[in-house]
Amino acid sequence: MAPKIKKSNTEWKKQLTSEQFRVTRKQGTERPYSHPHNDEKADGTFSCVCCGKELFHSDGKFESGTGWPSFHSPIHETAIDEQEDRSLFMRRTEVRCSDCHAHLGHVFPDGPAPTGLRYCLNGVALDFDESES
Repeated sequence: MAPKIKKSNTEWKKQLTSEQFRVTRKQGTERPYSHPHNDEKADGTFSCVCCGKELFHSDGKFESGTGWPSFHSPIHETAIDEQEDRSLFMRRTEVRCSDCHAHLGHVFPDGPAPTGLRYCLNGVALDFDESES
């Protein structure tokens, strides 16, 4: 599926930090345990750092022990796109923002109920908006 938001690399580089660009636009990976979102426990919504689309809610976040923010389900079925990733001599499922196709991370079939999935995401690919109580 084609991205709804299209920008050139030059436009993305003006908007994003070099690490955000490397991860989201060049399918990079941040170092484990390197981003504060991994330890985020507040109630709120995680959105795409590139386009602002809401992707995951904190009630779906869990501690996976992997060093990356992990979720059992996206906020909506249509929030993300998945595609096969055969890089690094592995077969994985890549997770992307459905609006701008930012690389977010990967999904694995070893998560908790209710889905049994683990969306293992790069914190640098996400913004967090804490809910007001």
